[in-house]
Amino acid sequence: MKKSEVIYGIHPLIEAIQSNKKTISKLFFQKGQQPKSNTYKKLINLSKKKNIPIQIGTKKKFSQLRNKNHQGVFGILSPIATYHIEDLLPMFYEKRKNPLLLILDRITDVRNFGSIIRTAACAGTDAIIIPKKNTALIGSDSIKTSSGALFKIPICKEKNIHNTIEYLMSYGLKIVSATTEKEKSSIYYNVDFSGPIALILGNEKNGICKKYLELSSEKAKIPAVKKGISSLNVSVACGILLYEIFRQRHFL
Repeated sequence: MKKSEVIYGIHPLIEAIQSNKKTISKLFFQKGQQPKSNTYKKLINLSKKKNIPIQIGTKKKFSQLRNKNHQGVFGILSPIATYHIEDLLPMFYEKRKNPLLLILDRITDVRNFGSIIRTAACAGTDAIIIPKKNTALIGSDSIKTSSGALFKIPICKEKNIHNTIEYLMSYGLKIVSATTEKEKSSIYYNVDFSGPIALILGNEKNGICKKYLELSSEKAKIPAVKKGISSLNVSVACGILLYEIFRQRHFL
């Protein structure tokens, strides 16, 4: 965690949020801190209004700010501007694009997140949708892992992914979920990716949320040749699927 990525102290954080000039990815409150004062309550209310995730931080987390008057709270600054897909999708259609969107369902590993962003940018993905909470932190590590690709592709942070998927469906996008051998699905190269697509990739441990799977038009799987290995690393699976989409759109 670099100092340039952090704002600490109650009043500086309130001012940063109210200014709308800084994007704060997450707030950390020190464990055992009791936010009873009006300023603490104001900060919490502002964070809820702006949908900024709040997390309890350990003493070790706060030791990085030793000798600083952090008052038991600090925020992580996002190095990039984030968007809402409702603002971007109409623009894609106006430009006569065949939209390709990527939805990352609770991808929390920073290295996987960065690798996915890099591959998505190379494969011509138009935007990436992530949840407000339970997602990898956008910071120096994810920028490095993505080789700077985070600055080249729009990132949309959405409060309710379920509603976002329904919105995409109303715009005619086909929702395709990347699944394992266990679910009823089609081998990925048999899925028609030629039209507008939103591809969902799931959490490294638990996969895609069941309610998102239920909304999917189709489920795509990558078969495993070796028995006993049920799935690929999510960033590797992402590369295979995105370049299958690229192949179908440009070479068929």
